[in-house]
Amino acid sequence: MSKDFLVTIIGGGLAGSEAAWQLACRGVPVKLYEMRPKKLTPAHKTGKLAELVCSNSLRSKEITSAVGLLKEELRRLWSLIMEAALASEVPAGKALAVDRELFASYITEKISAHPLIEIINEEVTVIPEEGIVIIATGPLTSDSLAKDLKRYTGEEFFHFYDAIAPIVYADSINWDKVFKADRYSEGEGAYVNCPMTKEEYERFIDALLLAEKVPFKEFEKPKYFEGCLPIEVMAERGRDTLRFGPMKPVGLKDPRTGKEPYAVVQLRAENKEGTLYNLVGFQTKLKYKEQEKVFRMIPGLEQAEFARFGSIHRNSFVCAPKVLTKTLQLKKEPRIFLAGQLSGVEGYVESTAMGLLAGLNASRLARQEKLVVPPRTTAHGALVHYITEADPKHFQPMNINWGLFPPLDMPVKKRKKLPKRERYRLMAERALKDLAKWIEEENILANFKRFQEKNYELSSL
Repeated sequence: MSKDFLVTIIGGGLAGSEAAWQLACRGVPVKLYEMRPKKLTPAHKTGKLAELVCSNSLRSKEITSAVGLLKEELRRLWSLIMEAALASEVPAGKALAVDRELFASYITEKISAHPLIEIINEEVTVIPEEGIVIIATGPLTSDSLAKDLKRYTGEEFFHFYDAIAPIVYADSINWDKVFKADRYSEGEGAYVNCPMTKEEYERFIDALLLAEKVPFKEFEKPKYFEGCLPIEVMAERGRDTLRFGPMKPVGLKDPRTGKEPYAVVQLRAENKEGTLYNLVGFQTKLKYKEQEKVFRMIPGLEQAEFARFGSIHRNSFVCAPKVLTKTLQLKKEPRIFLAGQLSGVEGYVESTAMGLLAGLNASRLARQEKLVVPPRTTAHGALVHYITEADPKHFQPMNINWGLFPPLDMPVKKRKKLPKRERYRLMAERALKDLAKWIEEENILANFKRFQEKNYELSSL
């Protein structure tokens, strides 16, 4: 086989390992670069591939959860990461938790034994000038490689720190307590406003100041920027700081009173469908349970359900809507794919999914075949749609959640009457049906099957 068909993968985490497996099992040779154990990151402890560093949980197994659906899709797409997870599973109720040591060992052994994968334990600081490349270096991408990647993405489209505000589901907002309006009545009412009285504001500040925070990890120095301070840090500077910052009521009149509220929490639609709303300016280091307790004190959010909690942490990622195609290629350099958290997703399972798609499409590019995009009704497709179609001005990495999926094809009134669990079950059934159709129509597993049958012989490209 010509060296032109060889694919270089930079990064041996979950996304890079999955991409390597998908390529090699379709007969495409891979050079997988992983700098560990020669050079460890501040988070990793071993030199094994796909080391889990933050948790041993891959979250819910239930098909009525969006991440449970994503895992089932991965399994049906013959994901190595899912194979390893099921082989190293430990009891954890409704969650899929793994023995971290067994999990990483399983993947390392499988990748190392594959004759079409060469593992090179060296740091890559410059992207190869030729050939197909998948960059899957994760949230701790080195400064040197990030600098080189900016040649292809643009300086302004690469980020080193996440300042994430919580996101709530639209159907969990009490719309009787909020109103739509832009400041000074400018615009078309793009913001949803949660008005507060003085008493409500004071109780909220008291709870915020007492709430427990997530401690920074050793490698996460609190390098705050004045433009995106955690709300609890702002509150510590004075009880009125938030009221003159992200919670300022200036230019907003509550139509029920005709007056400006004492303070306002603004929500902004996170997607075009208006199923998700972002709490503007509410980036935070509060623990998740504390966020639920404190943010449900906001009028209109008493029963809020969170699609994503707020956070601030070290995370390298690109502004995917500006730089990526739906096939996970760089718009300016289509031979380069991005995978994992670098592509704009959050979480182990989501990173794996992007690695699988990048590997699948890189193999098709090597074979000069049509590249593919999964149906938007699937969990894989919903993630791809989000990272490539979100508003680039406010883009932040996202976990998979039901708010990213298109609604069921039925009248709105009927859909709203469905119990949530039933609605999600129907969405999951639709996703798996559409996934199966996509797999068949696009021959997604055809080369994979033939390659397995040939017992790791090099297939003809």
